[in-house]
Amino acid sequence: MKFIKFNDSQIDSFLFMELEDLARTLTKDEEMEIEYRVSSYYDPYLKKMYLSHFWGQRPHEETVAGLKSDVFLRSTEITHGDYGAIARYIKHIRRSPIQSFARQLFMVFENLRLEEDCKKDRPGTKKVFLKRREMYKTYFSTQLRFNVERNIHTDALFCALYVLATLDNPFEELPSIQPDIDRVIPFLREQIMRTFEAKTTREVTRICEEISDVLEEVLEKDMLNTYFLLPDFNYEELEQGLTFDDLKRESKLKNDDVIKGEKSGEEDVHEDKLPTWHQETSKATESFLQFDLEQGSKTDLGGDDAVREGEDGDQALGVVQGQSKKAKRNDYSKLEALETRKEEPQEGGDESFGKDNRYAKALVKEKTRPTSEERSQYSANVKEIAPYQKRLKQMISKTLEHKRILPRTDLHFGRLNQKNLLRLATDDNPRLFHKKNSPSHEIDAVFSLLVDCSASMFDKMEQTKLGITLFHEALKSVHVPHEIVGFWEDTNDATETYQPNYFQHVIDFSSSYKKESGSEIMQLEPMEDNRDGFAIRHASQSLMKRSEKQKFLLVFSDGEPAAMGYEQNGVVDTHEAVLLARKQGIEVINVFLSNEPIDEGQQTTIRNIYGKYSILVEDVAELPNVLFPLLKRLLHKSIQTG
Repeated sequence: MKFIKFNDSQIDSFLFMELEDLARTLTKDEEMEIEYRVSSYYDPYLKKMYLSHFWGQRPHEETVAGLKSDVFLRSTEITHGDYGAIARYIKHIRRSPIQSFARQLFMVFENLRLEEDCKKDRPGTKKVFLKRREMYKTYFSTQLRFNVERNIHTDALFCALYVLATLDNPFEELPSIQPDIDRVIPFLREQIMRTFEAKTTREVTRICEEISDVLEEVLEKDMLNTYFLLPDFNYEELEQGLTFDDLKRESKLKNDDVIKGEKSGEEDVHEDKLPTWHQETSKATESFLQFDLEQGSKTDLGGDDAVREGEDGDQALGVVQGQSKKAKRNDYSKLEALETRKEEPQEGGDESFGKDNRYAKALVKEKTRPTSEERSQYSANVKEIAPYQKRLKQMISKTLEHKRILPRTDLHFGRLNQKNLLRLATDDNPRLFHKKNSPSHEIDAVFSLLVDCSASMFDKMEQTKLGITLFHEALKSVHVPHEIVGFWEDTNDATETYQPNYFQHVIDFSSSYKKESGSEIMQLEPMEDNRDGFAIRHASQSLMKRSEKQKFLLVFSDGEPAAMGYEQNGVVDTHEAVLLARKQGIEVINVFLSNEPIDEGQQTTIRNIYGKYSILVEDVAELPNVLFPLLKRLLHKSIQTG
């Protein structure tokens, strides 16, 4: 169990979702996703943008600018890039002794070209790219001195080229790297000047090819570091896309013979059968329908003389092949192959509980009859929280009684009493309304308590049970329906396509009123991982089936969502689940449990997930003292709004 971290810091889920929305807006693709990686690039097969870790550990303003600049570049790459040119370039440098240098050099020049295209199309991005250049310029200037001092010549040259490409004055002097390299600097300056005028990916690749060919004779080693990444995709496939012909199977026949003899026009025509051609066919006949065969003999049916006059019924069998033209600013021709994949049935799990939980499987662990030891432990807990429970019951009873005896007539709001309309003329402050029905003696609310049963709760579980006992006894005494559910994910049985998540309903809605209920709470134990977003969605679904007006969902956890495939998106997915529940009218509150002072990073993570609706408990032994005012406030609110 650990906090979800981005470059050793907690992910800002608000920023993450903002960037994802930005990517989807720019690309006009609702399926576009983002993820953090060491280097930034776009995966057209997964429809995913990878944003660089380089922007972490910086002031918030710089981090936001850097990440947004990655989104702008990758979005521009989709419409302004040329996969065919990249494929030819990779083929050209495949056997180069400085292949890593050539790949990273292309990414630098191509990013700069895409940057200019983006600023031209979207002038509002200029400030973001200005900050990007300043941060990279500072970084590569430092790296240049570092590599020169340690005689890492190839990396030093790469850093020098980046500095030259981003300086306002390309003729600025650079530190000496190595005599052979220094002699080609004038040539490199000229090539960099050419990149400023490059309008297409193909022009950039030509410049990079010329530079690489020259430097192969100068550089002794390839680059040691990877600053930028040109991923290994099948760019030729991306460039070509799928055409209409690709959708039709064109595999060769197993045999390669041809039926001898030409058609005379007097062949027998079958009207009740649809003949196909195979090796045993001795005569050719006419046929309108064509079939794909894996074996058979060739005929001249597809020749120029195979045309026949159309009939009215043929239209139902017709297929039309159209053609698209390039627009002035948007060329999606290279994405034709990828778009066809959307129409294919997607393999995978159900995403109704979030895309990060599509392989999560909800399993119910049945509660067992409490043992004598569990009953004894629960009785001890009940005695410990008895003072709190009695105070709550008295407070609720007084509030309900006060509401019951409130006057039901002569009110400032309610139902209009037509018999009192004369008061409009006689009274300065007329009371014209009344309330028809007396208030209910029951609280119109329902509670669901989710208890994190992950392994990280091992040192907090006993005190957590004490706090949950307070909730259960207090709600039971005032007849408020509630459920208490422990949740965890089984790490041992989890795979990439199957993640079993267990829900243990120690108290369900139907048994929450029973006098003898409660000892089952002691069956909650720390288990393995926790997938908080998945659990919150399930609890929300259960609450939405209830008819009560007020719905509360309390999540007891140590704030550390972690499970298989959940490492990076756990915080974001949990936050999305919380937002969805609140949109449905469910009040979601987190009770963060700890046995030590809560640092600023942990507090930030909890705020990112639950906003301001979280209670931080630094000493879990004080949990009853913390929960008492919370429960009091929630119940009082339920009475006032009931």
